Amino acid sequence: MAEVRLIAENRTDFGKGGARRTRRAGKIPAVLYGHGSEPRHLSLPAREFTAAIKGGGNTVLTLELSDGDQLALPKAVVRHPLRDYYEHVDLLIIRRGERVTVDVPVTVVGDAAPGTLVLNDLSTLSIEAEALSIPESVEVSIEGAEAGTQVLAGQVELPAGATLVTDAEALVVAVNTAPTAEEIEAEGSGETLGEVLEAEADAEDSSSES
Repeated sequence: MAEVRLIAENRTDFGKGGARRTRRAGKIPAVLYGHGSEPRHLSLPAREFTAAIKGGGNTVLTLELSDGDQLALPKAVVRHPLRDYYEHVDLLIIRRGERVTVDVPVTVVGDAAPGTLVLNDLSTLSIEAEALSIPESVEVSIEGAEAGTQVLAGQVELPAGATLVTDAEALVVAVNTAPTAEEIEAEGSGETLGEVLEAEADAEDSSSES
């Protein structure tokens, strides 16, 4: 994971009004905390912060403060539900060599066997890793996987030095038999699969009687 430098300014204008004024100035209200220190209210340059976390929420930030640099990791990033801007950021103080627990995305690669349907049950895994060696994602290969294949969290290969925090028995990816055209049509018409199978059985009975 890349390390990004941002200029952070001390913030003395608090409350909702202060936060709005900070955002109008092209900055994001933020709080820096951790390692027993008092929470520190900051403002971050909005454009630079947005660019920094495009590579993922686990981007390590080097904050250029008035009293020196500080490493930090975004822990809570609040985005406006309708408008395209960040409302607030919580930042956790980290140190070089320190291990942190983070959620990393799961990337499914490869193509399963024909006639299958791949279900991604977990989109992220919680892992513990060295603060400056957090992976951008972890990969799960399903190349050629047959129906019935399951990949559990404990089977996912992690980078060297990283350990799994998520339950090892948690289902990450399942490869199932793809539904037939009749089953898809039944779902669209509101019929249950049981009704489709019963109709097929009735048709077979009628055919054998004739």
